Amino acid sequence: MATPLSADRLVAALRAEGVRVAEHKSWRTHNRNHAGSWGPVHGVMVHHTVTSGTASSVDLCYNGHSSLPGPLCHGVIAKDGTVYLVGHGRANHAGSGDRAVLDAVIAEGKLPPDQKADTDGNKHFYGFECVNLGDNKDPWPAEQVEAIVRASAALLRAHDWGKDGDTSVIGHLEWQPGKIDPRGPGVSMGDIRRRVAERLKHPADWSPGGSPPEETPMHTYFERTSGVTLRPGEWYTITWDRVWTPGKGWSDRDREQTLLKGERLFSLDFAVRAGGLGRGQEIQLRVARNAKKDGVWARAKSWPISSPVHDGGRLHAAHHWQGHLPGSDDNRLVAEVLVNGDSPVPIDELTASLLAWPL
Repeated sequence: MATPLSADRLVAALRAEGVRVAEHKSWRTHNRNHAGSWGPVHGVMVHHTVTSGTASSVDLCYNGHSSLPGPLCHGVIAKDGTVYLVGHGRANHAGSGDRAVLDAVIAEGKLPPDQKADTDGNKHFYGFECVNLGDNKDPWPAEQVEAIVRASAALLRAHDWGKDGDTSVIGHLEWQPGKIDPRGPGVSMGDIRRRVAERLKHPADWSPGGSPPEETPMHTYFERTSGVTLRPGEWYTITWDRVWTPGKGWSDRDREQTLLKGERLFSLDFAVRAGGLGRGQEIQLRVARNAKKDGVWARAKSWPISSPVHDGGRLHAAHHWQGHLPGSDDNRLVAEVLVNGDSPVPIDELTASLLAWPL
């Protein structure tokens, strides 16, 4: 028997386990407590959303729908491993399940087959919805499964569960007859329980075969050295031929324009070397964010520009901006440049230096 963690303790436990956390809207006070109690809690339940796309899945789990009001879970685990907190309190995720399964979870013993739907699970389980179509084809990236393991371990560690067994973490398919989640290539509840049990043998910051999600900035470089001519009066979105990333070195890209995706703080410096500018000709530089909605990319935000004016000949102009990208897989940070005047301007070199901090 355990009292649910407070919102602050929940966030602290997840982050201590190396989970990348995003707090969505008013999640701390968003719940179904008027419909029944939450607690005592006894375990963690894993689901899949039967949706694709992070932003829309998070909104659905926060709001619910006409036949099932939200929140539909406590956290949504995106494909990139980010956990979006959408509710704190009773949530519509588990539904009715088998009392014998709950007894096994409490005893941390072997799970029996789920044969009945006679017990309220929303009262007794934390719930995580994972972004996946559930069609047994949509893959589960390693980052997403690792986040399931870490988020589950964080809660077990906080409640001192899992000392005598590893069945404090179950799938929806193990609770309610007829359910199939989670399923698909790359996910297995047996594997998740094994990995959670192994994590609990080590400190919270333990990371097998690597490091936990980075708290320090990642420094990436971008370069483009050929084939760009700016036409006056038109914003040009810079694409990159070469990208340097930590641990990988330089790699060639085919006109790559994406600098960053997902929720991040960033600091970007990019520079332009150009020749053939006329006296008094102005070149403008800015950073912008593009967002994808209903399959279509569109401008979501443009930050202020800088506008060097040249006295003719060659120019080296630089621009700096720092800001925040919202937590979505469907956002792109881009760098743009524009010239005024009457004549096209050939660009000799475009470079960028990007620092990014995950949230």
